[in-house]
Amino acid sequence: MALTAIPVGFVAGLFGIGGGLITVPFLYYIFNQLGVDPQYVMHLAVGTSFAIIIPTSTVSVMTHHKFKAVDFEIVKSYGLFVVSGVVAGTIFAASLKTKALVLFFSVIIFLLSFYLLLLKEKEQSVIKEIKLSLKIIFGFIVGFLSAPMGIGGAIMNVPILKFFGYSINKAIGSAAAIGFLIALFGAGGFLISGSYLKTNLPLSIGFLNVPAFLIFIPITTFMARIGAKTVHKIDKSKISKFFGIFLLIIASKFLYEYFKL
Repeated sequence: MALTAIPVGFVAGLFGIGGGLITVPFLYYIFNQLGVDPQYVMHLAVGTSFAIIIPTSTVSVMTHHKFKAVDFEIVKSYGLFVVSGVVAGTIFAASLKTKALVLFFSVIIFLLSFYLLLLKEKEQSVIKEIKLSLKIIFGFIVGFLSAPMGIGGAIMNVPILKFFGYSINKAIGSAAAIGFLIALFGAGGFLISGSYLKTNLPLSIGFLNVPAFLIFIPITTFMARIGAKTVHKIDKSKISKFFGIFLLIIASKFLYEYFKL
């Protein structure tokens, strides 16, 4: 579990994703091996992932901010609608079975990976104003989809911000900040829903596993700082493609797991 935390933290800082895309699959396998109730194993992985993202994304955002790569105006004006989606998505996730949750995770990641791989980089980024109606629609959808997946939403927010003219670095930094809000409300939602359902999972509070949280946090926060510094040294034209390939691998692995269930 400790070894898993190293790539989770690094990739979290590198892509501003909070680490959920790696954390959820690994926690899913670990909890499966430990004999956690199959009905709730994916829920526990997702809830614990959100709890881990909170401090990890905090370190990532602070590092990106040093490179002036976080737009706090978009975080404030867009984040409110993202949070509303997270609340609704958490309620939705609690009603899903593990197999449905795995398929949902896979399909969304596949779509986003293809978008990033096919995306053409512009030589000069010009930020366009995002209308309030679009902030409401995109924000709610991103929050709603992030909740069942246990992610910070950057896999959707980075492409969205890039579409509106943000550079890849600024899109990643701002998405990491929005991810903090998603994780905070997502963790709270899974803690409450797990407690309400009286799951009584071992060493857990609701759908948050305490030992996994304590093991991951010191390692992921340290590695997130390194990852966030690294992204500002990489050729901008290549970062989106690296991100797309990364998502494609994760989606393929989870789809394989779906057919095994």
